[in-house]
Amino acid sequence: MSPAVHAAEADALAVAAAGIVAAGKTVCAYVPVGTEPGSPSLLTALAHAGATVLLPVVRDLGPLYWGRFTGLDSLTDAPRGLREPTGDLLPPDAIATASLVLLPALAVDRRGVRLGRGAGYYDRSLELARGRLIAVVRDCEIVPLLPAQAHDRPVGWALSPNGGLTQLRTE
Repeated sequence: MSPAVHAAEADALAVAAAGIVAAGKTVCAYVPVGTEPGSPSLLTALAHAGATVLLPVVRDLGPLYWGRFTGLDSLTDAPRGLREPTGDLLPPDAIATASLVLLPALAVDRRGVRLGRGAGYYDRSLELARGRLIAVVRDCEIVPLLPAQAHDRPVGWALSPNGGLTQLRTE
C-alpha cells in the first residue's frame, strides 16, 4: 500500500471514529503501528470530539493496563514496536469504563471473529469490557469467515475507511 493510500485511509478512519463517539464518554483505543489501519490522528480526533481516550499498556501476560492519552507528545516507545502513554497507569478493569473499545485487527469476519496478532492481550482484556467492541480494519479485511477458538470474544462492529461503522452478526 502506498503512503498516500495509507494516509487517506487514516484520515477517513479518524473522521469516522470521531463521528461515533459522544462527548464526555471514555473510549479505549490503540496507537496504530506499522501498516495497521489508522494513525495517531485518530486519537487526536477522538480527544477533539470530547472523549477521554485510554490506550493499552503491556506489562505482563495478563490483561492490558491502560493510560490516558493527553496528546501525541505524551506517547513513548515501548516493547514490541508499540507506543504507549506516559503518566499514571490504570488497572486492567479500566476498560469497563469505556463506551467504545477500538481494537486492532488483521481481519474480522461477518460473525464478529477478530484476527489479532496472536499474543492474546486483547482476548484476556475483553472479558472485562462493557462497551461496544469495534475492530478497526481496512475495507478488504472484513471477510466472510475466520477460524475461531473458544477464548475468542466476538466483536459486534467493524470500522473501516470507506464502510464506516458496520454492524457484524455475532453468534
